[in-house]
Amino acid sequence: MKHFYFMSWALGALLLLSSCGDGTSNNKESEEDSTVTENQDFAKGADISWVTEMESQGHVFKNQAGEARECTALMKEYGLNAIRLRVWVDPKEHDNWCNTEDLVVKAKRAQKLDMDVMVDFHYSDWWADPGQQHKPAAWKGLGINELKKALANHTTEVLNALKAAGVTPKWVQVGNEIRPGMLWDEDASLSGASYDIRACDVKGPNTTSTEIKYRANWANLATFINTGYDAVKSVFPQAIVIVHLDNGYDNGLYTWFFDELKKNGGKWDMIGMSIYPYWTMQEHPEYTAEKTITDCIANIKKVSARYGCDVMVVETGMECADDQGRLASDVVLKQGKEQLARLIKECRENTGNKCKGVFYWEPECKPGQYRLGAFTEDGRPTVIMDGFKE
Repeated sequence: MKHFYFMSWALGALLLLSSCGDGTSNNKESEEDSTVTENQDFAKGADISWVTEMESQGHVFKNQAGEARECTALMKEYGLNAIRLRVWVDPKEHDNWCNTEDLVVKAKRAQKLDMDVMVDFHYSDWWADPGQQHKPAAWKGLGINELKKALANHTTEVLNALKAAGVTPKWVQVGNEIRPGMLWDEDASLSGASYDIRACDVKGPNTTSTEIKYRANWANLATFINTGYDAVKSVFPQAIVIVHLDNGYDNGLYTWFFDELKKNGGKWDMIGMSIYPYWTMQEHPEYTAEKTITDCIANIKKVSARYGCDVMVVETGMECADDQGRLASDVVLKQGKEQLARLIKECRENTGNKCKGVFYWEPECKPGQYRLGAFTEDGRPTVIMDGFKE
């Protein structure tokens, strides 16, 4: 769940910060020189982290002809060349899916198919996103130096497991959708929040309380990001390290966050974005899918110019199910295909080669499992997946 109260005060902070960054001098030239050029080094990918869990439940994936296919191979048949995989620290309460061992199993499948791999560190025992950035149970109560050590050790242990399996990830995310920071703590001296997190902002409690639960501490957040960055480079020096936020249409958010991160000495190689037209329209009725994509492309151009780095759409998804969890209508599915095709085309051809790819989040999901998947209940790709072919 995204909470937009943040944006009202962040815009005020942005006015103060926008003159502080030293990456702004070439903005106008870079934005105006965004001629249509095709990016040859472009990733068309999918996050299919749920796949092994679905297989364990007896789910079978099929091509349009009804022939059984392993999901990773099916993605390649649709023209995808990269796979994104999340990893949790100790998900023992969730049957250990997305732990290190499970990550390696899925990454090896991609590697055998000559597909690039992105690793998404959540730095939590379960989901980390704008509504929940909770510390792993084993890390609670650690002092700042011990916490840095735990983060570094987890990062290197996971990546060394991949190395031992013969997998070299091309990209590594240090944190997932970290607009509100990560590794929250009620002790402000240990917190990694990017702004003051209210009780009502946190997923789960279902409270309307505006009491501050986790205090902002940018120095800690930058330290956590840098610790992850350095740990990645110690194992895979050539890996591209990504810092990932949600709401890719919102340039004010990205400028505020990365100005603050830069001011606090934060390091990154690439900026990652999530962009979901459906969720944007739910939260902002004045938006359309077309405007969401248009604003995202504009944001990619602006942040790549401001910070001198490449950008990746690391999560997207289109409407594939209705309110009852049934497959969406043919009209809605066709719109989803057109939106995906446009997003890929614009990112590839209209960002001055600064956007390096688009990843669909969990397309293999059934309509009754997740609204923004791209498959049918019986495991076949819908027309949405044809957006990758155009």
